[in-house]
Amino acid sequence: MARALYIHWPFCEKKCPYCDFNSHVRESVDLEAWQDALIQDLRAEADAAADEALTSIFFGGGTPSLMPPALVANLLEEADRLWGLTPEIEITLEANPSSVEAANFAGLAKAGINRVSLGIQSLDDETLMWLGRLHGSIEALKALETAQKSFERVNADLIYAVPGQSPKQWRDHLTRALGFGTSHLSLYQLTIEPGTRFATDVRHGRFEPLNDDAAAELFGLTQELTEEAGLPAYETSNHARPGEESRHNLTYWRYQDYSGIGPGAHGRRGGFATTRHRKPENYLTAVNERGHGIAEQQVLANTEQAAEALLMGLRLTEGVDLHSLERRFAIPRRELIQMPKLEQYRGLGLLWYEGTRLGVSPEGRPVLDGLLAELVPNSLVAA
Repeated sequence: MARALYIHWPFCEKKCPYCDFNSHVRESVDLEAWQDALIQDLRAEADAAADEALTSIFFGGGTPSLMPPALVANLLEEADRLWGLTPEIEITLEANPSSVEAANFAGLAKAGINRVSLGIQSLDDETLMWLGRLHGSIEALKALETAQKSFERVNADLIYAVPGQSPKQWRDHLTRALGFGTSHLSLYQLTIEPGTRFATDVRHGRFEPLNDDAAAELFGLTQELTEEAGLPAYETSNHARPGEESRHNLTYWRYQDYSGIGPGAHGRRGGFATTRHRKPENYLTAVNERGHGIAEQQVLANTEQAAEALLMGLRLTEGVDLHSLERRFAIPRRELIQMPKLEQYRGLGLLWYEGTRLGVSPEGRPVLDGLLAELVPNSLVAA
């Protein structure tokens, strides 16, 4: 059942003002207690879903590059014992480019990490300070150089469409980033998420987000520059050389099964949705008392699964195979997708529909969320 495994490390040195991920700042972390808890949670999850060898493992956070390499190695060893790892497994770890974490790279590579996702976010010191990052641009570049020497594959995260950013500024910024030679770039427009400090700042009038038209122009520029550089978009915000796509994230977007352990981690396996306790202390208590960190587990109706498969799959440039979804979820095509809307937006050049595959065209990507709201029937989403 489980093709992929997600391990969440919830701790950060500082909470960034734009971040709505399940991340927490603590004065100290009991590493022995966390290793014991995560291994127990791994075993519980393997009892429910361990009939296939893992094709990918992803350490997310939080800041998992703060984990000692020995802890990472022990978790990977246990995952191998429980599931087995395919020979070409992709093992990714998210990292922040502080000098302390960069010094861990050699140890993490020895532990088994073969792909790192580096949260550079910007190459401009003023922007990095505004984003609440602990590193500067020089430190980021040094960490990137170290990562490229330590790991087989490297992704760099960048945030754009920050207030006041001009097309020229982003063109210069992205052109420089493309010159570093990484095989993958994750390029995210700044989004003001509810519950973040930035959401409070916007509400109090401390800054105004870039307007939609300006952000759309930067999105178009992003597609143009990455395509020219040989890193086309394979998902709305992710760009890679052919063959260098994130296999783990493709598991999500293709709606394949995955297990998730650690605080706040989600999983999808065998028609079940699992959610772990979010707060680290509650997670530890749950594992100690019950042997796993699951806060909620529910059976997903076929309609719910179909809606999730469409909402995830249409983010990919490859689109979705409607015939395959029909068979998988036993839902007729006319109930799976709003066919009149499909034809309408196909006629406007926002969608493509070839054989049984449906996808969003480059012209439709800037308005993806609106298209999804029109295409996916309410009967599926509200099920």
